[in-house]
Amino acid sequence: MTALMIQGAGSNVGKSMLVAGLCRAARRRGLSVAPFKPQNMSNNAAVTADGGEIGRAQALQARACGLEPTVDMNPVLLKPETDTGAQVIVHGKRMASTQAKAYWDLKPRLLGAVLESFARLRAAHDLVIVEGAGSPAEINLRRGDIANMGFARAADVPVILVGDIDRGGVIAQIIGTQAVLDPADAAMISGFVINKFRGDLRLFDDGYEAIAARTRWPGFGVVPFFSDAVKLPAEDALDLPQRGTGRGLRVVCLALSRIANFDDLDPLAQEPGVDLTLLGPGAPIPGDADLVIVPGTKSTRGDLAFLRAQSWDIDLAAHVRRGGHVLGICGGYQMLGRRVCDPEGIEGAPGSDPGLGLLDVETVMVPDKRVSLVEAVHAGTKAAMRGYEIHIGRTEGADRRRPFAHVAGVPEGAGSPDGRIWGSYLHGMFGEDGFRKAWLSGFGVQAGPLSYGAVVEATLDALADHLETHLDVAGLLGCAR
Repeated sequence: MTALMIQGAGSNVGKSMLVAGLCRAARRRGLSVAPFKPQNMSNNAAVTADGGEIGRAQALQARACGLEPTVDMNPVLLKPETDTGAQVIVHGKRMASTQAKAYWDLKPRLLGAVLESFARLRAAHDLVIVEGAGSPAEINLRRGDIANMGFARAADVPVILVGDIDRGGVIAQIIGTQAVLDPADAAMISGFVINKFRGDLRLFDDGYEAIAARTRWPGFGVVPFFSDAVKLPAEDALDLPQRGTGRGLRVVCLALSRIANFDDLDPLAQEPGVDLTLLGPGAPIPGDADLVIVPGTKSTRGDLAFLRAQSWDIDLAAHVRRGGHVLGICGGYQMLGRRVCDPEGIEGAPGSDPGLGLLDVETVMVPDKRVSLVEAVHAGTKAAMRGYEIHIGRTEGADRRRPFAHVAGVPEGAGSPDGRIWGSYLHGMFGEDGFRKAWLSGFGVQAGPLSYGAVVEATLDALADHLETHLDVAGLLGCAR
């Protein structure tokens, strides 16, 4: 029946992690708690049981609450397709693809959908913990806002403002936010939290007191940097490992410009026998790579051009000639084929482009979007898998005769005749411990004793413990109304 909102004095201050930890802490207090984010912008989406899309962070927060994710937890999701355009998902379903200026005009009409979802969650739970987006200090975006103070005031939800000390300038972040806010917006703020501190907490005592004195907001604590956050599903590709350890199976994932659902990599990154590198633009694919993963993307043809601009197409061809393996997931699978066609201009300008030619398949983009949870059996190892599909496009061709997996007995994906190149639409496959172990054994790698689900649960508990140690959690939750 009550709610509290966590907003940031800037982007990437750790709002998602704080909400997840507070959700777990509230649940352990015996409260029925749910997460909510009015508007998210991310190409890392999760699939709900009814076939809707929400931000991956809200799915993790739902897990912290002991809930299955629902579309009400993130009623508006923006999935960037270009630098100025995005797909707009409302209540889990694609509403439109729009340019930034057009979305600016659309936003006020979406507030109703946001408030509907919030009302349903609030009626069903003791507490709703809301995550803002970006920062309320971006006052140029205040008109029609549904993500920060526009929502907070419409729903009458008190706000806790979070600053990131790891970036530097946190005193100015907090005080400066108060200075630029409309007084009525500033009045919604009930206190502040400092996040990501490294070192001796006592060294910030004077700074903490200065913020409290100048803003007259109470402080609820300083949170030391939580290093185990890397064990939780990442929402931002910048949170993924940028370089490997130099030990084990050498896996290289191409950091496409519109990379999507990159948390597919998280379970692999935690395997001690796997050396995972996220390869950035301009860097060549290493000659000693064992496996190259071409990941999902929100813009297959756009990222195919991006891939070629990095000369990765040439590197991939050389990798295959050396006997290397390639796995394409979703959009990456589409790129591996002979051609990608978009006659209706669903992802951009109508047209078609030659693919990488590593699989004998061809993809045609179609308006119908497949969004579903999936149970499958890997064709090669017979290991069971659970994951999800979230894509447009139909892929057909001779290499489909060698499926990657079977879904309800139906062949899924494709493989090359020599068994070294595979494509699949299945996301989340590596989170399944049995499949991951069987798949790695095919490379001669013995998987560690990792239970990925157990690691996520233990890390959420550790995060809640961390917040309980360093924050006045009772006082902070007491601000809810």
